[in-house]
Amino acid sequence: MDETKYSPTIKEMPEGERPRERLQHYGAQALSTAELLAIILRTGVGGANVIHLAEHLLSHFDGLPGIAQATFEELCQVKGIGPAKVTQIKAALELGRRLLVASPESKPVIHSPMDVANLIGSEMAFLPQEEFWVLHLDVKNRVWRVQRLYRGSLTQARVRVGEVFREAIRSNAAAIIVAHNHPSGDPTPSPQDVALTRMLVDAGKLLEIPVLDHVIIGMGRWVSLKERGLGFPPEPVK
Repeated sequence: MDETKYSPTIKEMPEGERPRERLQHYGAQALSTAELLAIILRTGVGGANVIHLAEHLLSHFDGLPGIAQATFEELCQVKGIGPAKVTQIKAALELGRRLLVASPESKPVIHSPMDVANLIGSEMAFLPQEEFWVLHLDVKNRVWRVQRLYRGSLTQARVRVGEVFREAIRSNAAAIIVAHNHPSGDPTPSPQDVALTRMLVDAGKLLEIPVLDHVIIGMGRWVSLKERGLGFPPEPVK
């Protein structure tokens, strides 16, 4: 065996470096994402280092958001990740999602477009194709639902106003924010993006569910059409 490439298993690591022991002594926040994922996976295949398996999984799916987006079948295709481990991963992610929406106090509050980008940007930036999401807000601008509505090239003709507002009306949302990604990485709004925004803003006025913003997510960058005055009426002069 080439010893330069050998990685010790968890059992062979010094006790103070093992993820479980580090969590017990320092708390979960002290562990890396790979170490936390390794605890869920428990063991590698054929004696492999489970932390390296976790790192490979994170790299393969471009981070935790990509793993959350991946289907059961896609995760099972990764070498060393069988149905039992995928079940554990999916269960842990679902518990985290339910904790996020468990109480109004735990729900993220939107004060600015940057809050939107911080909430969904890391996930949307790595999507392989264009997606259109709708954030449902309550009267205190707390996000209680993120709805993924469309996938594929977006056009004004394809996006139906009724579908954008249907769930918001049904659940009595106070306002919505819409967002979509540009897989090219460049979040510069297109004329079609501006036309779609204008259509949705006008519909929101009629339905009394205002569209607070339309945020376009790129790779490490984002654009707020509200801030740029694109598709939104000009702010009244104070």
